[in-house]
Amino acid sequence: MSPVTETDEHKALRSAVAALGKRYGRAYLTKAVAEGGHPDELWAEAGKLGYLGVNLPEEYGGGGGGIAELSIVLEELGAAGCPLLMLVVSPAICGTVIARFGTEEQKRAWLPGLSDGSRTMAFGITEPDAGSNSHRITTTARRDGTDWVLTGRKVFISGVDIADATLIVGRTEDARTGSLKPCLFIVPRDAEGFGRRQIDMELASAEKQFELTLDDVRLPAEALVGDEDAGLLQLFAGLNPERVMTAAFAIGMGRFALSRAVEYARERTVWKAPIGAHQAIAHPLAQAHIELELARLMMQKAAYLYDAGDDIGAGEAANMAKYAAGEACVRAVDQAVHTLGGNGLTREFGLASLITAARVSRIAPVSREMILNYVSHQTLGLPKSY
Repeated sequence: MSPVTETDEHKALRSAVAALGKRYGRAYLTKAVAEGGHPDELWAEAGKLGYLGVNLPEEYGGGGGGIAELSIVLEELGAAGCPLLMLVVSPAICGTVIARFGTEEQKRAWLPGLSDGSRTMAFGITEPDAGSNSHRITTTARRDGTDWVLTGRKVFISGVDIADATLIVGRTEDARTGSLKPCLFIVPRDAEGFGRRQIDMELASAEKQFELTLDDVRLPAEALVGDEDAGLLQLFAGLNPERVMTAAFAIGMGRFALSRAVEYARERTVWKAPIGAHQAIAHPLAQAHIELELARLMMQKAAYLYDAGDDIGAGEAANMAKYAAGEACVRAVDQAVHTLGGNGLTREFGLASLITAARVSRIAPVSREMILNYVSHQTLGLPKSY
């Protein structure tokens, strides 16, 4: 596949997922959120159809594809108004890390369930005091005999209440240098000393956010994913797909908002003509469409590079894609709400809640300022500011 034109297989996947999304739609997701529930039926059906694990290896029940395919799944569900946020976390981050670095036992234990949706895994990296600085992570893992003991705190961790385990980023001491390096551990939800507190968010989402405490959580040796000396390589193997999938989430949301606005602008008539006939309405919607399409191109490039094994190239493209998609999404949602006027703020049209949701794509999993830092010193070679 080239990152410019989609294969027939990708087009077929796109239309099949779009059809699934259409059967559920925005009203289904809104109802699940209002009732404090989760989109379990959609998740289960997407898993049964093979969409959740489309990026995971075939020998463990996956589709044998890559992030290119999984991003199509999330984008199309988003465009239908029912995105599944846990797609970013469970198969994209955790599934990818385990598939690339896990032991045979870990792959057999987790990948089939992550593929069919019967098991989910959350991902814990962000900390209250570290923010976007992963080098300041203070959650530590120390050896005690053959066991590991984890201590620390995490914040803004999605879906911990429904996840069977959380992939926790901790730091271990390097025996040679004494410095701390990142390592990844699978922490079961019922592990002793593993506590969670739900964060009260203004954001209307089925996936809740949690603060986690790890109070001397004892784990067996096999809880460590991969080599304890691989450190950052393993961590970024999960973070690049996270950025690509966040871009897919944002593009899908932007497309959903834009389609509602276009439909409204075609039908709403004031002064004898549909409002979409006026350039002040039409041009901003056309601009929003162009920006979403451009963001999707960079997302496809990032997925292509990642799936081809180019981690460095994928890092740059994934950051750019996430930045572009976040900006395009916020502008598309803003313009859609504005196009509908007062109706854009009603529950009936379902766009107002996207104002807050769209903002997330600018903030998480890394802020646009940190992406600009990355591009300015990694791509342009400018001196670091920190």
